[in-house]
Amino acid sequence: MKRIFLLLLFLVPACVRPVRPQPPAGPRILGVAHMALFVTDLQRSRGFYRDFLGFEEAFTLPKPDGSDRIAFIKINDEQYLELFAEPPRDDGRVYHISFYTDDAEGLRRALEARGVKVPPKVGTGKIGNTQFGVTDPDGHGVELVQYQPAGWTLREKGKFLPASRISSRIAHLGVLVDKLGPSLDFYQRLLGFQETWRGGPSPKQLSWVNLRVPHGDDYLELMLYDQLPPPDQRGVKNHVCLMVPDVAQAVARLESRPARKLYPRSIEVKVGVNRKRQANLFDPDGTRIELMEPTTIDGQPTPSSTAPPPRP
Repeated sequence: MKRIFLLLLFLVPACVRPVRPQPPAGPRILGVAHMALFVTDLQRSRGFYRDFLGFEEAFTLPKPDGSDRIAFIKINDEQYLELFAEPPRDDGRVYHISFYTDDAEGLRRALEARGVKVPPKVGTGKIGNTQFGVTDPDGHGVELVQYQPAGWTLREKGKFLPASRISSRIAHLGVLVDKLGPSLDFYQRLLGFQETWRGGPSPKQLSWVNLRVPHGDDYLELMLYDQLPPPDQRGVKNHVCLMVPDVAQAVARLESRPARKLYPRSIEVKVGVNRKRQANLFDPDGTRIELMEPTTIDGQPTPSSTAPPPRP
């Protein structure tokens, strides 16, 4: 009996599911809020996101001449895509990425105490939410936003959520990064993100590192490279991932829509390196919109890559 008891002591821990690391105490980063994209032709982009993907536009902000400067494409009550009718700047079509928190001012103070360069105070955006911005080691703008009761986001809660939406959740945002070490230091040590998986197209090549937000399930995908692609080719790397329960069914829905005839590319269902079914779409400016299922093809986790990063 003693031998059996000792054997059980060794076997039980192997059967226990890994404990999720405790996120940092204090103000919480809860999930992906939005990705802001520069678009060449706002009407064409609206046709892709609204007519083809089935989302609705919740509100807009104007330019001085009265034309639309920003269109807010609603994914769910917490997540949007912001389309800026402006020329691109330094990072291809990405203007900034954004995560939402329950305490913007508290988070600003916490990041300041950790040595992050932050503005002297939290501001209020034009749609009524409190927010502030920081910059990651690769120059990506990272906006931290708190949805306020008087803000437009909560004002439109439960609205502009049609059944035509191809997805109801942004699972992750993907951005190009140069050296992995500084990026991990910024997002893990300073912002509290937690690494969940690494992958690459071969056992010798690391291309992706996934970092989950501290207090939620959404994540940021760091896209690694040997040489930085030119700005007009970064949209294939910088991307938005939309979660769908069944990719094949989602593609079939898209194929049946009248707006499909305006989309010039074929749509293929594939199994990614992470062993999840996915399909890639591209908006009129070439930004990749990835449709992906939540689980692997057999329900088993995909092992992380042990390959070194191309630029540590």
